[in-house]
Amino acid sequence: MRVRPPGARPLLLWAVVLCAALAACAATAPALAPGSGTPWPAVGLLAFLYLGCELLRICPLPGIRVPEGIGSFFPVLLAAVFLLPPAAAALVALPGALAQAVAGRPAWIRRVWHAAQQAVAAWAAARTFGLLGGPGALGGSRSGGAGVAGPLADFPYALLPAAAAACAFCLVLAALDGAVLAAAERRPVRTAWRGPFTRSLVPHCVHGLAGLMMAVLWRSPYGLPAALLVLLPMYISCRVFAQYHRERAAHQATIRALVQAVDLKDRYTRGHGERVGQASAMIARELGMDAERLEVVRIAGILHDVGKIGVPTRLLRKDGPLTREERRVIELHPEYGHEMVRGIGFLGEARSAILHHHERIDGSGYPYGLSGEQIPVPARVVAVADAFDAMTSTRSYSRARPVPVALAELERCAGAHFDPVMVRALVEAIGRDGWHPVVTADEDDLQVIPAGSAPGLAATAPAAAGPERGGPALSALPAQGARARVRTVDPPGGREADADGGAGA
Repeated sequence: MRVRPPGARPLLLWAVVLCAALAACAATAPALAPGSGTPWPAVGLLAFLYLGCELLRICPLPGIRVPEGIGSFFPVLLAAVFLLPPAAAALVALPGALAQAVAGRPAWIRRVWHAAQQAVAAWAAARTFGLLGGPGALGGSRSGGAGVAGPLADFPYALLPAAAAACAFCLVLAALDGAVLAAAERRPVRTAWRGPFTRSLVPHCVHGLAGLMMAVLWRSPYGLPAALLVLLPMYISCRVFAQYHRERAAHQATIRALVQAVDLKDRYTRGHGERVGQASAMIARELGMDAERLEVVRIAGILHDVGKIGVPTRLLRKDGPLTREERRVIELHPEYGHEMVRGIGFLGEARSAILHHHERIDGSGYPYGLSGEQIPVPARVVAVADAFDAMTSTRSYSRARPVPVALAELERCAGAHFDPVMVRALVEAIGRDGWHPVVTADEDDLQVIPAGSAPGLAATAPAAAGPERGGPALSALPAQGARARVRTVDPPGGREADADGGAGA
């Protein structure tokens, strides 16, 4: 069971949630002020539609099947962004957001978080739409009520402010999620928001287009009945979005199953894959890889030792030195792993990293003795991350080395065993952000880098586990009765490779 580690900052997390709630109150307050001219019929109808779409997910009607995994019904909310003043659009978000199903406890604070997020995002999107002249391009009068028919929409020119509003909506949601990730998991603030933003930008733009269609028809002479017909293509777009999430969940489940199969072989490998994936992602991010390739490298790090499933358990658990024959058997695990994942199409370049992560720059590695640029880039990344975690983790036959010592050893072997570019990227990333190993609840010791232990290395503490469904913000709420510990690992470059005392040993 994953738990909140001692390094998480619950007070800061609660402060972020409170600030978001106050920002939502400030965003909606102008609509509630006397004489504000808020178009209450339109606000009420759009809020009812948004609430109804959310309630259908929780309590579907007979004969109406809502796609599993569907997210919030943002097309209706974005239609409100295009039709209403900013404060009124923020009000529309509240009932539906408060009614959303959430995972984990306390449910009420998670619902408050969702409502605050969506209200602030809707306000920002409506402001963006107004500043770019969206209401004029849409036709009609925003302050006079969403149902007031006006001149026909200047549709091509309405696309630009609508797209900007959808991007602003997505950016605010991602920024708020990033703030909680930074508070809960000690992620760097400048990077915590990028993942949520890049993953959700395209779906939000699609929802924005559907919302714009609804707004245009609402303002047309055909009025509300025509606008409601747009709910059908909105529903179809949400089905596509839900299918994407189901496929992504299936991919994650496949990865988890493979990792768990390796973990069952030997307790010293538990958690190793996750930490290597974490270090690989740090290297890829430092090198400026795009989000898609970074994810491939991270998955390659997680699955790099999957071939150990085919290695006899007695060899993996052996405490003493391996014989030459036993070493040759273990050195087959990259090829075993490559064969195991050959048919998993979504892994892409990760397969080459699984096969070649024990190759060395000087050509002395295995299984094929590749050298230099012949070794795929993901494999060179994973090789450095793999050796780093092996050195900084306790094994059955050696104690963990301090992080500064492990980094110095990687630098010593750069150019011979490891790609110097990858080594330098890891050293710079850890020097700036520290090393926060993946935390689990099965082992006894927790490694923390003391302040001042090495130049450029700050004191660190383990990061929280990954975000739960229902919002990354609240995944850091602690589970009760568990102690956070760091799992240990069988070294990838130890008994399987040369025993020369270097980074690969």
